[in-house]
Amino acid sequence: MDRNKFSAIAHRDHTFCNPISESKFNTVLNQTKLAPNDKAIDIGAGTSELLIRYIEKYNISATAIEMYDGAIETARNRANGRVSLDRIEFVNEDAKQVMNKYSTFEFRLGICIGSTHAIGDLAATLQALRKCVHPGGYILVGEGYWKKDPPTDYLQALGAQLEDLRTHHGNVKLGEELGLTPLYSVVASEDDWDAYEGLYANSIETYCYENPNDPDVDAMLTRIRSWRNIYLEWGRVTLGFGLYLFRN
Repeated sequence: MDRNKFSAIAHRDHTFCNPISESKFNTVLNQTKLAPNDKAIDIGAGTSELLIRYIEKYNISATAIEMYDGAIETARNRANGRVSLDRIEFVNEDAKQVMNKYSTFEFRLGICIGSTHAIGDLAATLQALRKCVHPGGYILVGEGYWKKDPPTDYLQALGAQLEDLRTHHGNVKLGEELGLTPLYSVVASEDDWDAYEGLYANSIETYCYENPNDPDVDAMLTRIRSWRNIYLEWGRVTLGFGLYLFRN
C-alpha cells in the first residue's frame, strides 16, 4: 500500500494536515507581519493551504517543498482562483538537498509544520531555516511533544522512542538554545485532536466503503482501525502537537 495514497485519502477532508485548529492558525497568521516583497519557504508543504493563506493575506511569494506530487497537484487546485499561481514555486525534490542549496538570507518566513523528519529532526530543521531566513524574520514550526511519559506499549505501537520528542516547554527551549527568540506558541486541544483523528479515520472508512474493489482496501482498513485504537488508548492523553513561532 502506498503511504502517500493512504495519507492523501485520510486527509482529504482536512483544511490543514495536522490537529491545530483553523482559528489558531489564523492567530499565527496575524502574528507574522509580512510585506508584499517578502518571501516564504515551507518544508513539507503538503497541499500548501498555509502558504496560500499567507499569500492571500500579505501578497508575498513562496516556495513550497513537497516530495509527493499528488499533494502538489491538490495545492495547485486549491490556489487556483485564490492567488496568482506565479506566487508559488513548487519544488518536488528531497527537502534536505533543497535546503542545503540555500546559503544566504532569502526568506522572511520559514515554515515546517509536522515535517521536521524531512530534514532530520526539530533541531536540524530550525538550524536549516536559520541559514536562509533573514535576521529579524520568522520561523514557524509545528512539532509533536509528550504530554506525559509515553507507555512502552505506545512507543512500540508507534515504532518510536522516548528521545524522539521533547515536552512542549522543551520545544520552546530548543529554539532558545539555538539562538531564536520565542514569540508565540499554541497547542492542539483534546477537541482539536478528536476532530483531526475523527476526520482522518472517517475518510479512510468512507473511501473503503465506496471503493470495495480497490486492492488496498483490506490493508487500509487494518491500518486505520489499529491506529484509531492506538489513539484512543494512549495517544489522546500522551501525544501533543504545538505550533512554535520564533524570530530569527
